[in-house]
Amino acid sequence: MNAAWPQEIAVWGPGMPGKRLGSALLLAGAAGLVYVCFLRPWHLHWGATAQEAGGAVAGDELMPDPDVVATRVVEIDAPPSAVWPWLVQMGPGRGGAYTYDWIERRLGIDIRNTDRVIPELQNLKVGDEVPMPGYAMRVERLDPEQAMVIRSSNHAWVWSFELRPVNGHTRLISRNRFDTSALPVRDKLAYPVIEPGSWVMERKMLRTIKQRAEHLARAEHMT
Repeated sequence: MNAAWPQEIAVWGPGMPGKRLGSALLLAGAAGLVYVCFLRPWHLHWGATAQEAGGAVAGDELMPDPDVVATRVVEIDAPPSAVWPWLVQMGPGRGGAYTYDWIERRLGIDIRNTDRVIPELQNLKVGDEVPMPGYAMRVERLDPEQAMVIRSSNHAWVWSFELRPVNGHTRLISRNRFDTSALPVRDKLAYPVIEPGSWVMERKMLRTIKQRAEHLARAEHMT
């Protein structure tokens, strides 16, 4: 008889699945705690100063009591005039979202990013709607080279962009305000994944706008 057999029984005994499940739950709980206490506050205020994160931004009045507020900021070595064209041409069937467009297409959104300013897409105005799967984003406020605010047709989301000149640079502030109670059931169930995923996409968007605005400013300076 194999002398190791009793040890194998001890290792693979009937109590082990329960212990493994307990360990998995403990690890999941610890990961959730780290996310809620550290990662979530960090990515909800990525790039923002305390004043920017806590201060007012254009469009706040459209949703005074949101469940979730995310304020993300990037500093761009260019004037607002070089940033603005990239904002007003955003959207599916327009200039794209400057994110990982292959991910957007996998989610059913026909977005293809452009790396140039498209003149015919620069005439955005208040009341225009940018269609999205299942809803539309309506332009609620448009202050050229200062602020652009759009709101979802289901009133679950207000997205504000504000351009603040600082020492020859531009602080591009992106603020998302959510009323999660107004989200479709599908999005409510997926929200734990949507929230960190939105940071990954928005971070890419802000960095791409920064890169393209700085390139545009340099090109304009040379002409």
